Amino acid sequence: MDPSQPDGSGPYPVADTPQPYYPSGAPVYPDPSQSGPQPQQQPQQQWPGHPGAQSGPYEVSGPHPVSQGGSGPVPVSPYAPVAGGPSGPFPTGQPYPQQGPVQGGPQQGPPPNPDLSSAQLLRPTKRPPQSGWRKAVYLASGKTINLGEGPTDRRRRELITRVNQPLQGCYKIAMLSLKGGVGKTTATATLGATFASLRGDRIIAVDANPDRGTLSQKIPLETTATVRHLLRDAHRIRRYSDVRSYTSQGPSRLEILASEQDPAVSEAFSEDDYRRTVTLLEHFYNVVLTDCGTGLMHSAMKGVLDVADSLVIVSSSSLDGARSASATLDWLDAHGYGELVARSVAVINSVRPGSGKVDVDKLGAHFAARCRAVARIPFDPHLEEGAEVELDQLAAPTRMALLELAAVVADDFPHAPGRQA
Repeated sequence: MDPSQPDGSGPYPVADTPQPYYPSGAPVYPDPSQSGPQPQQQPQQQWPGHPGAQSGPYEVSGPHPVSQGGSGPVPVSPYAPVAGGPSGPFPTGQPYPQQGPVQGGPQQGPPPNPDLSSAQLLRPTKRPPQSGWRKAVYLASGKTINLGEGPTDRRRRELITRVNQPLQGCYKIAMLSLKGGVGKTTATATLGATFASLRGDRIIAVDANPDRGTLSQKIPLETTATVRHLLRDAHRIRRYSDVRSYTSQGPSRLEILASEQDPAVSEAFSEDDYRRTVTLLEHFYNVVLTDCGTGLMHSAMKGVLDVADSLVIVSSSSLDGARSASATLDWLDAHGYGELVARSVAVINSVRPGSGKVDVDKLGAHFAARCRAVARIPFDPHLEEGAEVELDQLAAPTRMALLELAAVVADDFPHAPGRQA
């Protein structure tokens, strides 16, 4: 190998210092920078994470394979992009630096003339339609006939804007239900996938179900590591890539931290264990969803409720499912979580085709009187399969319903405790 060529393992070679150019016939003066002794260059200090420092993955205790690549598959969002959306998240784990006033700087000039604004000078253009017969006409005409967005497209764009509103710190969502079989785990996976496919920051869902949780089955499994492995090796976690080796990531970019599959071990997951888990994750993720079990008296549940910024109460459209969800709200009110109930979102999830004899409108009105908002998820054959969730396999009404749910939850981002300006 030619030693003059870089091999990729060391620092990049430094280019020769360019020499000054003197036109032909011009007098040449001595360069003052060349006179005198040159200061000796100090050796570069190696910091952790610098290319010259020793770095690499920590050795993980226990036999659980980790997929190669780290970042997972490239997501393809099933939603149309929104113009003017945020370009990415603020760094987490560090306070945002506050810049003080500039001392002695030039004074600001007068504001720009409003007659020269973009809105005044640029001709308004129609956004191309993204769905429906308008899109068919647009494509059939070779994109020459643009009728603009329809009501559905405008509604979708407005919802995406709400989903992408800024978020400071880490927002923690607890997914609750006293009754099994109402689609709580599926709602956790689909809500998290909707956030992850639209936002530029990191979203993770934690399986805190002590009864052999199935959240990790909703995305392709990349590792057999669980929350127990993460807690065991917590002292080794220094950067996001360290945490990433314990999670699996789906096509939407949603990451999932699995629970133990042995019920005897998962039952021992305590309040302190959950608090330690969230304390670690909030340094690397902006939204943490927790798929809780059905037992409100479980040891970890107090920790879940104490640190949650918002609750999502999942109910089926059946009578017994609605009664269980209402009983969940009653229990929370009676145990000092009334403020959390008032800021919660109720989800009426249709796990079977048809609503039967239950009046879903009256059911929604019942929850609307107690919760901040109510969302409905229609029946979808893809979700009924119980397999891995792919957003682009969902029916259009289901995707729109999930988008509305994500927007309603995101409306609370600026109002969560400790985030008011």
